[in-house]
Formats: sequence, C-alpha cells, structure tokens
Amino acid sequence: MKKVLLKIDGMTCSACSTGLEKYLNKQEGIKSATVNLIMNNASIEYDEKILDIPSLEKFIEKAGFESLGIDNFEKEEKKKSNEKYKLLGITIISLLILYVSMAHMVSLPEIPYVSMMNNSLNYALVLLFLTTIVLFIGRDIIKNGYKNLIHRTPNMDTLVAIGVLSSYIYSLFGTFMILKKDLAYVHNLYYESAAIVIFFIKIGKYIENKNKDKTKEALQELMTITPNQAVIIRNGEEITVTIDEIKKGDIVLAKPGEKIAVDGIVVEGTTHINEAFITGESVPVKKEKGQKVIAGSINYEGTIKYEAEKIGKESTVSEIVRLVVEATNTKSHIAKIADKISGYFVPTIIVLSIISFIIWLIITKNIAFAINIFVTILVVACPCSLGLATPLAIVIASGNASKKGILVKTSEALENAHKVRTICFDKTGTLTKGKLTISKIYNYSNLEEKEIVKIVASIEKKSEHPIARAIVAEAEENKIDLEEVERFEAIPGYGVKAKHGKDEYFIGNRKLMEEHNIEIKNNEHEMKLSNEGNSILFVAENKKLLCIIGVKDVLKDNIEIVIKELKQKDIEIVMLTGDNEKTAQFIASKIGIDKVIANVLPKQKAEEISKLKEQGIVMMCGDGINDSVSLVTADIGISISSGTDIAMDSSNVVLMSDNLEKINDLITLSKKTIRNIKQNLFWAFFYNICMIPVAAGVLESFGITMNPMFAALAMTISSITVVLNALRLKR
Repeated sequence: MKKVLLKIDGMTCSACSTGLEKYLNKQEGIKSATVNLIMNNASIEYDEKILDIPSLEKFIEKAGFESLGIDNFEKEEKKKSNEKYKLLGITIISLLILYVSMAHMVSLPEIPYVSMMNNSLNYALVLLFLTTIVLFIGRDIIKNGYKNLIHRTPNMDTLVAIGVLSSYIYSLFGTFMILKKDLAYVHNLYYESAAIVIFFIKIGKYIENKNKDKTKEALQELMTITPNQAVIIRNGEEITVTIDEIKKGDIVLAKPGEKIAVDGIVVEGTTHINEAFITGESVPVKKEKGQKVIAGSINYEGTIKYEAEKIGKESTVSEIVRLVVEATNTKSHIAKIADKISGYFVPTIIVLSIISFIIWLIITKNIAFAINIFVTILVVACPCSLGLATPLAIVIASGNASKKGILVKTSEALENAHKVRTICFDKTGTLTKGKLTISKIYNYSNLEEKEIVKIVASIEKKSEHPIARAIVAEAEENKIDLEEVERFEAIPGYGVKAKHGKDEYFIGNRKLMEEHNIEIKNNEHEMKLSNEGNSILFVAENKKLLCIIGVKDVLKDNIEIVIKELKQKDIEIVMLTGDNEKTAQFIASKIGIDKVIANVLPKQKAEEISKLKEQGIVMMCGDGINDSVSLVTADIGISISSGTDIAMDSSNVVLMSDNLEKINDLITLSKKTIRNIKQNLFWAFFYNICMIPVAAGVLESFGITMNPMFAALAMTISSITVVLNALRLKR
C-alpha cells in the first residue's frame, strides 16, 4: 500500500469534502481516503499495483473537483487574484439592484424610466440585465452546485444554485408575461433575491477563506523558518549557496545571530542555540562537537561548523509539518458525527424544500409565494457552519500545540487527552534524564575526590559498561585529563582490574571484592546508596578498599510539580518500569507517585496497560523505542523526542523537549478545543433549528416570514460566527 497527499481545488463546504471522501472510499484499489476541507487536500492510501496518482486524480475529477498535484506543504504564495475586484463589482451591482427594486418601498427617489409602476417593462429588463451580470460573476457557485448534484454529492453550492436559478427562471417567466402586457407580474419578480443571495454567499466565502488562511499560520511559520542561503566550506573556502544546493556531508558555517540552515552535527566550535520554535523551550541550549543542531534554530554567540545530515523533506521542520498536517487529516469521533450529519443534511433539505413548495402551492394557489418558500429554505439551510465547526478548531489547536513543542499526530489524541483517567510513565529517560551521574563518593583514602575520579575514569575508559561510560563522561565534563593504564582486564558480571603506575586496582561490584578477599567495613554506606536508588561501584587499590561510588540517574527538572498538577486533575499516576522494585519505589516516593509496577518486560507493560484501560482512557509516556508496544496499546501514546528523531510511529503525540509539563499543556488544550467544537456545533445546529421552520413558513400565521435575501445574510452570519469562535483558540 502507498500513501499520497493531493491538493484539491473546488471544495466549498463540508458536504463537498464528505461527498468526495465517500466517493473515493468506494473506488477499487483505495484502502482509505480522508479529505480535509480546511487544508484543501486528500490523504489517500491506495494499492500501487492497481492504481497510480493519475488514476486517483481522475477519480477526483469525476467527483466534480480538481487535483492540483501532490501537496508538498510549501508556503502558498498569495495569488494575484481578482476575487477582491469581483466582490467589489458584485457589491456595487447588488446595491444598484436593491435600489431599483426597493426605492419606492422606502420613499427614496426612483431612477427615471425605471419606475416599477410607471415603466414596468424597463424595470424588469434592467433588473434582468443587472442580475444576469451578478450570476455570471458568481457562476462558479452555480457551476459547482450542479456539477456536484450530477455526481450525487450535493453540497452547499447545490442548495444555492437550485434556489437562485429557481428565482431567476421564475422571474424570466414574469418578464415574458410583462412583455405580453400582463403588468401584474411586476409584483412577482425575484431578481433581487437571486442577486443578493449570490452577493451574500460571495461575501461569506471571501471572509471564510481569509479566516481559514489564518488557521494555517503556524504551519506557514514553520515552512519559512529556515534561511534561504547558507555558507559552506569547500576546498578550504567559504562559499554562499542556496539551501537546495547543500548536500549531505557538506560542512556548513554558522556565525553568531545566523539561523541553522539544515539538520546536522557540530564538528567544530561551541555555542548556545535557541531551539524555541521546535521544542517550545526559550532557554538556549549549549552545543559542542558531536551534538545535533536543527534547521531554523538561532545561533547565539559562537561560530560553529556542522556537517549536513538531514536536508529537504528529511529535515526536522519538514517532518513536523508532515505530522501536523496528518493530524488535521485524521478524524476525531466528534468530527465523524458532524460529517455524517452533513452528508445526509443536503439531500434532506432539498426534499424538505420540495415538499414545502408543494404544500404551500396547494394551500395558497400562489406559485410566487411557494417559490419564495422553496428558495428561502434552500438558502438558509446551507450547512457551512456545521462543516466548519470541527476542522477549523482542530487545525488551529494542532498549530498551537506545535508552537508549544507538542506534535499531535492524530485528532483523536487531541479529542481524548482531557478525558484521561490514568497516565503511565516509564522511568528511565522519561521521569529521569536517562543519564547516569556520580551522586555520592564515600572516600576512605587520603586522596582527593578529583584524583579518585581521574584514576577510575582512566581505567574505565576502556570499558563499554554504562556505569563506566558515565564516570568517564563526568571526568571529561570536569576537564580532568585521563591517563593510560596497563594490563586492563574486564571481568564479566564483576567489573574490571588494571595496573596503573605501581598500583593494582579492582573496580566493580561486591562480588568482585569478595572474590579477591577485599574487606568491606562500611556496610551502612552501601545500604544508604542502595536505598537512594544508586548503582554501587567499589574501588580497591592494592586489595584495600579506596572508596564506594554511587551512580544513579537524575530526575528531570520540575518533575514533582508535573506529577502534583496531574494528580490535581484527578488523574491516577502509575510508574511502569522494567527497573527493580527498590529503585522504582525510591524514585516514586520522591516525586509523589503512589502506584509502581516494576520488573516488567515490554510485553508485560502492554498487558498492565490493557488492564488499566478497563477503568478509563489511559495515556502512556515513554521514550518511544523500548516502550513502543506500550505506546501502541495505550489510548494515547506520548513519546519523548530529542528534537531530531521525531518520526516515532508507535506514539500519537511527540514532545519535542524533555519537559513533561507539556503533558499538562496538552490536556488543557484538548479541553479548550473540545469545548470550542461543542460551542461551534451548538450554534450551527441552533441556527438551523431556528431558521428552517421560519423559512418553511411554519410561523406565517403569526406574521413571521423570511425571504431569500435575509436567509442568505443569516447563513453568512452563522458561518462567520463559527469561524470567529474557532479563531479564539489562537489566543
């Protein structure tokens, strides 16, 4: 199976996207298709043995839309479009139509020779001419409407097209009767209704598109975050090139104040880099030889050289854009319900308008009144606001999350995060930094601690054990010069021994000491280190105990505050770790976690999560590699990223920094997003529930009626209300 994201042109409302989605999912060879109204694209998974991209584009064309090719998420250039001028033209002509048709009603002076009563034929012909111009300018709405009706995917434009053309055709009949001297038909002209409906729909779409563009701002900022040019070193010379000219392996130069051009690894120099746009953390990060840098981050004070590692679509920025777009292309439960309703809504309204037309024609014997009811229902019931309610909020929320360093890969995760009842945390690399450091040295010799670290690190430098590497790293960080040792020997399961100068050293666990009859007197020190969650290293010089070193993982910053805030949300916190019970319990008690499940293998972790899911929605937070089974099993999987290797398929959410406070941000954002969606859906449904009965003439006996012009205005206001409410999430 292959997956492609195609840019779609011609979608105007949720009925369009729902209809296209249904049509694509029916085609042989397409496994699944999701159409995104806001991003104007379709994510299609298909069998490449049966179909190719041109075949998919033909399906889209048959459904009444146009494929603009693969969506590369590039920043959309502002088209020099004449939409603004078209809208201005329609506005002027529509106001003129209103004046001609209604001046006499509000005691305004009538235009000479176009009087409704004194010059009925001129009046009808002028309105016919002006309305025809408006319909020609707005022909895209009518064309889309009937095209979608033919393809059995009726949408908002279908309702408008049927209504407008019904008014226009009936008015043409009235004009013909006036030509035949039957002047009574001058009262049955509805040209102004047809024109003003198109006018309001055009205004609504213009404002809607402007506001829809605002929802993409977060993505557009990411798309333009990298510089256009960079300086690379070739043959010892500095050459300025465009980003596209940089190749993997090129050495790139970054001076103070410049942006990093591509993802890479520092090969020379030391600096601090601001990675706030990618991690959400404002504190600059120290970078030196061997560390990774991310395209778009800002170099502060030092000049560095780095080797280009990831370019183009492989870069972190491109990957983030892809993940955010994919999140907006997934459908949450609430969005699926709204889409389902929209899919049935348009055909139902068409049927309702026809039934109302027949009933009123029978009751009043007045075809003009019945047509007015028919057109008003079609126009007022356009499901624009219903279709915009969910996708707008999801796109804005996903963009906000990415700015905070939270990549939400599925909208279901965003929808369900605020309903989480249990959060399971892996220990190493999640609650802790995953980096062993020396926590305590009990020194029984006359040597200084720095000298002890120098001896131990010089010996352990030849070992591959994690504890050995931790001690060597600490010595290097403290700029301790290491020395060469003689006769190094690793003893598996025990430790190491080596000759250093005139002395023989034994470094390892208690078993190594016992094996060589080295006396351990201070058992209370060993016990204390063990109780505090340390791994213990005994160091003996010439078979005499020199010191005991405690090595342990360090807790992440503010982790106690994070756990406390989550518990205040009435969420149960569980530590789920493969580490031993004693160490796990010590760390859990220190940070406020009450429930610990220790000594579990990856498969057992997944089994424990399955049990917890019986009590409600479970979130699992792990490092995304050895916790992959658990992340998939949980309702919401959150993986911790270094900021570069972010494509973790097993998780629904990726945190771009090690700051677990982002989980609280995610839960808060989820709550606000769902509340916003529910508000949007309420107003969309409330609007239709109130307006459709009025449009159908149910309240006509009370003197409450509606005409197509007011219906179009009300429909436009409804859509704008939903858009503006969704845009509140940007704050």
